Amino acid sequence: MNKKHLKITAIAFAVWYVVTRPEAAAALVNSTLGGLGGAAESMSRFVSALP
Repeated sequence: MNKKHLKITAIAFAVWYVVTRPEAAAALVNSTLGGLGGAAESMSRFVSALP
């Protein structure tokens, strides 16, 4: 299986997941974005604390 097949399979799975479980997909996206926001805030605090 090459990269093209893996990419198509991943996209198909993502579409299937969103169609069959939209609430869970929304919660996953919300959780992911919240985690990225928290990481960015922590990095900002770290850089601000540097002399």
